[in-house]
Amino acid sequence: MAATRSEARLRRRSQAALPRSFYERPVTVVARELIGCVLAHGDCAGLIVETEAYHQSEPACHAYVGYTERTSTLFGPPGLAYVYRSYGIHALFNAVCEPEGVGAAVLVRALQPLAGQALMRARRGVSAELALCSGPGKLTQALGIELAANRCDLREGPVRVLGRADGADSPRVAAGPRIGITKAAELPWRFALAGSRYLSRPLPASGLARARHAR
Repeated sequence: MAATRSEARLRRRSQAALPRSFYERPVTVVARELIGCVLAHGDCAGLIVETEAYHQSEPACHAYVGYTERTSTLFGPPGLAYVYRSYGIHALFNAVCEPEGVGAAVLVRALQPLAGQALMRARRGVSAELALCSGPGKLTQALGIELAANRCDLREGPVRVLGRADGADSPRVAAGPRIGITKAAELPWRFALAGSRYLSRPLPASGLARARHAR
C-alpha cells in the first residue's frame, strides 16, 4: 500500500528527534520551547500547541512527595516519557526534564493534528478536528499512547518528540496559570501557541498580551 503524504512527511523527519540536551534544562524553558515541536506515535502526529511545567519544588508536581515507585520516572534521565493515569481514566503524557535526580516534567496539554487524523477520529469517536487533541487525555487517546509508554526514550520511541521544521519561524508563545489544579495555581507555567484554535482552553487576555517569540 502506498504511503500517505502525512506518513511520508513523518518519515522524512524521522532523524529529527530532539536530543537529550534539549530536556536537560529548566523545565519552564523546555515547556516554552516544546511549543511548535511535534509529538508522534505510530502513524499519528500533532504539533504541540499547549504545555504545562511541573517541578519538584512546588506541590502540584507528583515529585513534590519525593522519590517513590510512582515518581521514579520523574527523577530519571531527561528525555524520558512519564505517562500516568489520571483519575483512573486518562493516560497523560509528560516529557521528563532537568538533570537526572531532579523531579520535573512538561505535561503536553494539546496538539494540532498533523498526521493520522482518520485513525484519531476512530479512536476518539468524534469527527471535528478541533476536538481530536484539545486536552491531555484526548491527545493520548487520539495518538494511542498508553501506560506502556512510561519511561520510553523520546529519541527512540515508540513515542517520539520531533524538533520544529527546518526554517520555521519561532512561534509566538503566551503564558498563564496552569489549569485544573488547586496548589501552586498562581504560577504562570502554562504555555501555548498564541492564536491557536486547538488549545484545551482559551488563554487569558493577559497571557496573550505578554506573548512573545520563543528563543
